Amino acid sequence: MSQTTTAQGVQDFFKRATGSLIDGAFLDEGKSFEVIDPATGQALTTLCEGDRALADRAIALAKESFEDGRWSGLTPAARERILLRFADLVEAHTEELAQIETLNQGKSINLSRGIDVGFSIDFIRYMAGWATKLEGSTRAVSIGMPEGAKFNAYTLRQPLGVVSAIVPWNFPMMIALWKVVPALAAGCTVVLKPATETPLSVLRLAELAIEAGVPNGVFNVVLGSGSVVGTRLAEHPDVKKVTFTGSTAVGKQVGHAAVEHMAHSSLELGGKNPMLVLEDADIDRAVNGALMGGLFNQGQVCAAASRFYVHRSIHDTFCERLAQAIDTLQAGPGMDPQAQVNPLVSRRQQESVRGYLDRAREQGARIHVGNEVPTEGFYVSPAIISGASHDMEIAREEVFGPVLTVIPFDDEEDALRMVNDSELGLAASLWTNNLSKAMALTPRIEAGTVWVNTHVTLDPAMPFGGFKMSGLGKEFGPEAVNAYTELKSVCIAY
Repeated sequence: MSQTTTAQGVQDFFKRATGSLIDGAFLDEGKSFEVIDPATGQALTTLCEGDRALADRAIALAKESFEDGRWSGLTPAARERILLRFADLVEAHTEELAQIETLNQGKSINLSRGIDVGFSIDFIRYMAGWATKLEGSTRAVSIGMPEGAKFNAYTLRQPLGVVSAIVPWNFPMMIALWKVVPALAAGCTVVLKPATETPLSVLRLAELAIEAGVPNGVFNVVLGSGSVVGTRLAEHPDVKKVTFTGSTAVGKQVGHAAVEHMAHSSLELGGKNPMLVLEDADIDRAVNGALMGGLFNQGQVCAAASRFYVHRSIHDTFCERLAQAIDTLQAGPGMDPQAQVNPLVSRRQQESVRGYLDRAREQGARIHVGNEVPTEGFYVSPAIISGASHDMEIAREEVFGPVLTVIPFDDEEDALRMVNDSELGLAASLWTNNLSKAMALTPRIEAGTVWVNTHVTLDPAMPFGGFKMSGLGKEFGPEAVNAYTELKSVCIAY
């Protein structure tokens, strides 16, 4: 196996980036911390983290930038052109951005090129178009007083103001764009905090946005811990919207902080996503879907399939073919395009996943583990768990790793009960060739997205977000950009 050579642009960026990016410039103030390469456990570079005071400074700048109209005062077409130029720059720097993402997060360079950058380019262009399509409507009103008066009533969509965006470490660049671009399209200004583990690609994105024409102060990145910087971004009274992607536990804290000053909030939280495989399903297609849906980015995906309810008549065959498939996967660093198993993001995440596996084994589950993985770096070999009950921890808690738990069922109603028996409801998939069953069961599955005969397939036009404890609000589609606006009613008497 041979690794991709690190591009000169990546090396130059590592030397240039020193810390938070505020008002168009990198800062070198604050406590330093190392950014780690998950494939080796060694430092990639050193940055300076921000604190509460820096968060306040960034929010004040974003507020000033909103109020002086340097961005919101542009015509919608002007904002659209700048965002389209931003997409062009992201496309032109595809390899550089992909390498930064892979070196920092650990994922395959193939995934970084095709999804993290490739999908993001399409997303930016889709959202850029909404800048010119935000609209209100006229309303027919029947106001009876004063007598003889006439009225014209209509609605306006106006940008909220300062947006705080807090993004996770699994898709740092892509999820940052899910929040930043619709906010900018609506005319808002943004202060973004990336995860401490994965700040690099977001910093490079902010540079490119400024190069595209986004004015200084409109898009700022503050590095720092969630407990300090993240908390301040959620609780600051000048923030009009908080958008967060991460765990349910932290999301609740963010939501509480936001509502204290009546900020809008959108929370895309955890998922323990089921894959329901009926007796008539195409088993080869379902196995391939399980591998893609469950092992994509080493299972570090909020919408990953992690619990599989498979009809007993095909359960053993399903498990055997899954095992055969993972036994062929070879481990290696993300910069090796031939490696199919890559490291997890951090030592802490590696230890967390291993802990789930150890406890499942102690509780009597059978675990089939794939090929050996390197001892250097944060690897975990893919694992298939059988012999587990629906009530076990491994089948109920979000592992966020390459762990596939397979549970047989005999009765579809019983299977549906297990599918819905979770406090989480982000996504699910149903595998069947029976159209009638697909149409009957999909409305009954309690999840924000239900795929049929596919899993983890997204599109910028299709809203994405969870039910129950999996969050509030939607990413993608007009629902996303509208969420960065305030709807105002205007009533004129004449």
